[in-house]
Amino acid sequence: MDPLLVVGILIVLFAFFTVVRSVRIVPQARARNVERLGRYHRTLQPGLSFVIPYIDRVYPMIDLREQVVSFRPQPVITEDNLVVEIDTVLYFQVTDPRAAAYEIANYIQAIEQLTVTTLRNVIGSMDLEMTLTSRDTINSQLRGVLDEATGKWGIRVNRVEIKAIDPPKTIKDAMEKQMRAERDKRAAILNAEGQRQSQILTAEGDKQSAILRAEGERSAAILKAQGQAQAIDEVFQSVHRNDPDPKLLAYQYLQVLPELAKGQGNTFWVIPSEVTSALQGVSKAFTESLPRSSATRELSGEDRSTAAKEAAQAERAAAEAVAEAAETDAGPRQLGPGPVTPDALADLQRQHDNAQP
Repeated sequence: MDPLLVVGILIVLFAFFTVVRSVRIVPQARARNVERLGRYHRTLQPGLSFVIPYIDRVYPMIDLREQVVSFRPQPVITEDNLVVEIDTVLYFQVTDPRAAAYEIANYIQAIEQLTVTTLRNVIGSMDLEMTLTSRDTINSQLRGVLDEATGKWGIRVNRVEIKAIDPPKTIKDAMEKQMRAERDKRAAILNAEGQRQSQILTAEGDKQSAILRAEGERSAAILKAQGQAQAIDEVFQSVHRNDPDPKLLAYQYLQVLPELAKGQGNTFWVIPSEVTSALQGVSKAFTESLPRSSATRELSGEDRSTAAKEAAQAERAAAEAVAEAAETDAGPRQLGPGPVTPDALADLQRQHDNAQP
């Protein structure tokens, strides 16, 4: 093989590799640092760039997008001497590729160690209860410290989030018991409040029912009293309108007396003094000859005899009723101002019978 041909092929290959090494294509949101003769020269931006082969050294690409790093749980001691494990997530972004490459050897490891240190300082000033309820405060303090420390490294910390805070198992059990007790307390309070509202509503209902029932009874009593008043007024007006004879009133009075003795518990009853006068009036009414009214028709002898018999029977019935009422008790009854016995009533009855024609 011709040596010149071999040399020519080698020259072509060297030229090809030289051209290839002089061209660099950087993707979007990436950056590459370039050193010329061992010294930082420039940073290649996204797109097509040319470098001098064998003189410029191009370093690996640096991602300029926001990155997420999750650190393993770290044990942290709280202010009340309890060990809790905290798992954190960090969101950061490289803003200066030169500083990220030359100011810190490994910025991921540096951020992790700084996060753990800052987290221990922040949690160490809080007790367990505050730690569990102050995640936003812890996140803000961590972000402020990390952003200030990583700024000179060309890194911006956007967010720091706490994924989990795991207290010891004994503390978890105590917290669970406390939460259960709180739930039972709230349930008891809600139950008592429900019963209270129920009793209030029931009392209000009973009150309204009692008011309505009382109003109904009052209206019924008023109507009943009005009815009785009207009935008494009608009777009174009827009696006065017809102008009854005193003898008729005495006879009606005697008819009411037997009703007084019908009660089973009546062991003592009082007959006013007007009873004797009423009996005498009735007896006199049947014995005396009354003046004839113009409206009275002439009766025959047979009719007069029949009328006299009926009057006598009525008189005897009234006297028997009075005697029966007086005999309902074994002892004598109080009749008017003085004692009236069944014997006295019998004598009165015999006098009345003897006075009949």
